[in-house]
Amino acid sequence: MFGRLKSYEKKEQVIYLHFEEMTTRIEVLTDSIINVFAGLDSEEHHSTSIEGDKKVPTVYQVEMDSACVTITTSKLIVKVYDEYKVDFYDAKGKSLCKDYRKSRLQATKQSKEAKELALMEGHQISNSEEAENKIIVIKEMEEDEAFYGLGDKTGFLNKRGYEYEMWNTDDPSAHNESYKSLYKSIPFFITLKKNHVFGIFFDNHYKSYFDMGKESDDYYFFAADKGNLDYYFIYGEDMKEIIYHYTYLTGRTPLPQLWTLGYQQSRWSYENEDSVRDIARHFRELDIPCDAIHLDIDYMQDFKVFTWNGKDFPNYIQLIHDLEEEGFKIVTIIDPGVKKEDEYFVYEEGKQNGYFATDTNGDIYVNQVWPGDSVFPNFTEEKVREWWADKQKIMLESGVKGIWNDMNEPASFKGEIPKDVVFSMDGRTTNHEEVHNVYGHFMSKATFDGLKKHDKKRPFVITRACFAGTQKYSTVWTGDNQSLWPHLQMAIPQLINLGMSGIAFAGTDIGGFGHEATKELLSRWIQVGCFSPLCRNHSASGSRYQEPWMFDKKTLDINRKYIKLRYQLIPYLYDLFYESEKTGLPIMRPLILHYQSDEKVKETNDEFLVGENVLVAPVVEQGKRFRAVYLPEGKWVDYWTREVHQGKRIIIKEAPLDICPIYVKSGSIIPNYPDIKYIGEKEIEYLILDLYDGVGSYTHYQDNGEDYAYQKGEYNQYQIELTKEHEVKIRLIYGGYDKKYKGFILRYHGREEKVMLKGDELIIDLK
Repeated sequence: MFGRLKSYEKKEQVIYLHFEEMTTRIEVLTDSIINVFAGLDSEEHHSTSIEGDKKVPTVYQVEMDSACVTITTSKLIVKVYDEYKVDFYDAKGKSLCKDYRKSRLQATKQSKEAKELALMEGHQISNSEEAENKIIVIKEMEEDEAFYGLGDKTGFLNKRGYEYEMWNTDDPSAHNESYKSLYKSIPFFITLKKNHVFGIFFDNHYKSYFDMGKESDDYYFFAADKGNLDYYFIYGEDMKEIIYHYTYLTGRTPLPQLWTLGYQQSRWSYENEDSVRDIARHFRELDIPCDAIHLDIDYMQDFKVFTWNGKDFPNYIQLIHDLEEEGFKIVTIIDPGVKKEDEYFVYEEGKQNGYFATDTNGDIYVNQVWPGDSVFPNFTEEKVREWWADKQKIMLESGVKGIWNDMNEPASFKGEIPKDVVFSMDGRTTNHEEVHNVYGHFMSKATFDGLKKHDKKRPFVITRACFAGTQKYSTVWTGDNQSLWPHLQMAIPQLINLGMSGIAFAGTDIGGFGHEATKELLSRWIQVGCFSPLCRNHSASGSRYQEPWMFDKKTLDINRKYIKLRYQLIPYLYDLFYESEKTGLPIMRPLILHYQSDEKVKETNDEFLVGENVLVAPVVEQGKRFRAVYLPEGKWVDYWTREVHQGKRIIIKEAPLDICPIYVKSGSIIPNYPDIKYIGEKEIEYLILDLYDGVGSYTHYQDNGEDYAYQKGEYNQYQIELTKEHEVKIRLIYGGYDKKYKGFILRYHGREEKVMLKGDELIIDLK
């Protein structure tokens, strides 16, 4: 395709490479981030993920010999050969990542007759061996290589040996590891080898393909049907640094409002005002903390977005006001499909202004969703996003505090939207084939911008479909899972890989969306859900209700126990979100992120870290009442018994139904809240500090939990240290927020001690 490399020229931080057939370019963004680009579709990047110029002044050298062009930064050596083969080395010349030069393995093709027989029996037949990708990059694969990331894909933590597709897909059937695509497309992965680590972000939002060694043990590849060859090679000393650089490119999860970290209850659907009030009453009477109730599609009039069902919600403003008085926020679903109905204001405005996607004849394209015949806003156009953003004011004026974007793959009932349906991307005419994977991304951006503009608080947006970079605008959930034990098991690697893909704020439907939850399954799921960044119980119409009290007293007590634990840990979670905004690090983390050299955690699918200090090893099998727990290096303290365990070994933990094995790293300081029914129920005057023997330090963050004042310096930071002299030192290291703590409650060795913070420093002897 490219031919022989003839020459190069250097302009600022771009190296133009002149091949026989075309000119390509390598751009040095930083000493650790290199962009490899060939304008096969256009000479411009059409990135929807990267906003703004990410290039920083970087010193580098270029030289050419008979074999290749060599580009050298302080961190990387990049060698470019004939046919645009690109190899990467570290600064010492050690190989990191090389293009594969040999021929691909030819898949064994089934005969036509064999395929017909398999289809008759109902088998799904892959046509992957017949696919011809316009763009393909094949990389050598080493024996010890492991892959992480790629978003919400099914299966296990390490993606080696599997293949995936990036094509946002609404499929409500029971997902398993054979599924190649789900609701999100995040074409980014981290490669871990024994001695080094790197990331690759394939910035192409056409349908793309990732084969992580399924076709051959000798190579892996990524490919796309159309678009440009456009990928970023990201180098770092460890996985944390890779995530830092990747989220520098695509953006980081902004600090959310504090209440959004609370427990949230949902169902398709709470169908009228009385049912919503009844749900709220149960939470308060049964002493189960809760901050939000979600309303699914039945709150709308005939499923028309930005309307209310006057029959079942005749006094919705009063309802929302009353619930807010009791500490509940209302979150409402909004779908992209706009009902095609004359005199319906959203449809009329969009039609008059040309805001909807059209067919190739220029007529508004119509498919069916919940309202029946529906049309689809062209969210990839800025003026349409601004229009949709202003529509959020309707919901805010009714008292709604968050927006839940669903069905935005986009889903449609009369077959997938054809690839030739016409869209535009800020003035550039294109089609659904290019827009499909970023449709939900731009809907989230429009929603975020509208809430921020009209509410002035940090927006709370949830989306089902997304693309790389959506973390700037929205939290996500993993879509329509099922009340199945394999789906609980899969939730852990799904959420961990989303976090490794830049999506720090994510959750699953606790208890499962479809099918029928059992009391044991719900009890075990809440033990995972209470540590998930987004903590929401959601279930489908026609399935069993699965609110915490819908089973028996034991199930209720277990749910209450873990939801209360969630609320105790809110300040710890909030600290992690503050850190995430600065570093991109996820809240829910794989053990491999912090113990990269420990071979035993490369494939750990049923344990995870919350931050760096808390290890959770839930039971995810029916009937099991004990489990093996691997503890990595260091000393770990059993959260329930305070028994100390030496790490780098496996222990057996008894785990009756009400016990989720939890371990805290020695020397940890974990901030806690007192018992509360909802965020903001009372002012926290004394922060509880849960202290674990050892030496350690911790920085705690405090602000008003609502708006953007913290960006102007209105926040506090406390530095807390545990010393080898068995002292705790507490210092106010930054004080820009007027509601400082009066003091702290220290918990250690089964005792509690209240101490006052007089001035900016406090030292307490724990002996």
